[in-house]
Amino acid sequence: MNGAQLLVKALETEGVRHIFGYPGVSICPFFDALNDSKIDPVLMRSEQSCGHAANGYARIAGKPGVCAVSSGPGATNLITAIATAFADSVPLICITGQVPLEQIGSDMFQEADIIGAVESFVKYSYSVRCAKDIPRIVKEAFYIANTGRKGPVLLDLPIDVQNMEGGFFQEIESVSLRTYKPTIKGHAVQIKKALKALENAQRPILCVGGGVIASKAEKEIITFAEKYHIPVVSTMMGIGVIPSKHPLSMGMVGNNGKKYANKAMNESDVLLMVGARAADRAISQPDLVMKDKTLIHIDIDPAEIGKNLGPSIPIVGDAKNVFIELNKASLKCDFSDWCETLKKYSKTREENLQSTAKFVNPNHLVSTICKTMKDDGIYVSDVGQNQIYSCTNYVSKKGRFITSCGMGTMGYSLPAAIGASFADPKKQIICAVGDGGLQMSLSELVHISLLKANIKIVLMDNRSLGMIREYQHYHYENRYSMVDLKEYPDYSLIAKAYGIPFIRLKKDSEVEEGLKEALKTDGPCFIEANIDADAFTVG
Repeated sequence: MNGAQLLVKALETEGVRHIFGYPGVSICPFFDALNDSKIDPVLMRSEQSCGHAANGYARIAGKPGVCAVSSGPGATNLITAIATAFADSVPLICITGQVPLEQIGSDMFQEADIIGAVESFVKYSYSVRCAKDIPRIVKEAFYIANTGRKGPVLLDLPIDVQNMEGGFFQEIESVSLRTYKPTIKGHAVQIKKALKALENAQRPILCVGGGVIASKAEKEIITFAEKYHIPVVSTMMGIGVIPSKHPLSMGMVGNNGKKYANKAMNESDVLLMVGARAADRAISQPDLVMKDKTLIHIDIDPAEIGKNLGPSIPIVGDAKNVFIELNKASLKCDFSDWCETLKKYSKTREENLQSTAKFVNPNHLVSTICKTMKDDGIYVSDVGQNQIYSCTNYVSKKGRFITSCGMGTMGYSLPAAIGASFADPKKQIICAVGDGGLQMSLSELVHISLLKANIKIVLMDNRSLGMIREYQHYHYENRYSMVDLKEYPDYSLIAKAYGIPFIRLKKDSEVEEGLKEALKTDGPCFIEANIDADAFTVG
């Protein structure tokens, strides 16, 4: 086998079923080898979309997504998607072609030092120099990407290495890396300290982040919360860990979170934070949040513990394993008074669902989507105002909510929804997006048309870059600059061009019936909602 064939065989051995890619000369040997494989290559329409699609696939499939692009601009176009996955701890295997070994460093046509360029956005990078090393490298790459704090791994393959003879394929049975030994189990002494702190607590709060979903620890978390009646708040990445209607669920915290959820976290005396980075979107004022409380911080990445909040009790380990141990304990505690207090807080929630005759209220729109969509459906949100409307009004049941949180990458939702559809074709998928984000990945509509995928695009069309317009409203006294998207394109014609059914919602009175019509059948649909450009997320 040559290097390209060895790479395909190694990917098959890892159970890879789909590769999201865009060809170029330097990656052609690999794509040629795929012709003799059962792996399905998915031709995206841009390299960035390849990475986002692999991201959506990984988050729904629960295993690394794979993307492959060419060298030079193909590789550099992928960087944003790599950074997006890194920020949200999503496991990716990113394969890039490269110029021949002897030409590296000579400024050859379409040469780029992609390993140097992505150094701060990957868990690890491999510059593959010998074809016979490929099976071992692929095995290691999947292990690194999908263990510890998950994230992207880059494989850079010169074209001559892909064509190089590498011998017969020999499967690598196991991986042991001397310098990479992630801690999976929490330290027993630290777990005992955490249990003692909870036993002495009066107002505990459990704050869950994306690490809980990554470790598939939802069941263990809910069991623990129910066992001791501990209220639960979530970060944006933690949406869906606990159903929204669960009596212990207090909603999302942070700048765009629920006021009562933030109040509950601020007033707690023990904050048990699990799989969350405590970054600024969730905790904008660390000193205020940490006043007069004990922080128990559980995370698989030791670098995150103490980075933004100084923990009283740090526990390094996988959330699932840690909570299996925590659930073995039997604490003497009663938080019923605290729970009653928080119930009163939650009753003060303010709903911003006022109807208007001229536009669709985006909060009402998302609320109605959640009432209408299937309980196990997948909701994929883009970035901007649509993300804020989505995460503050989304009602989690048995499905998933995914978005670009850490990096906040516009144009993420459509390719991510397509990747999610490949991971689970039977699921109903809602792709909520603004007109700015949609126009960044508009060409990917072709996949929804070709696949007849069960993806419902919900476009919140306010004819502007709404989040920046809102920022300029509050901070620049309505001196708007570079935010007007005008009246084009005509999305009904765009949908027609791709053969996708189209529904336009002009006002609130049309929302419920329009969404029922759009969501009642399998297959794609494009729903355009007319949103007021002055419908701000704040105030």
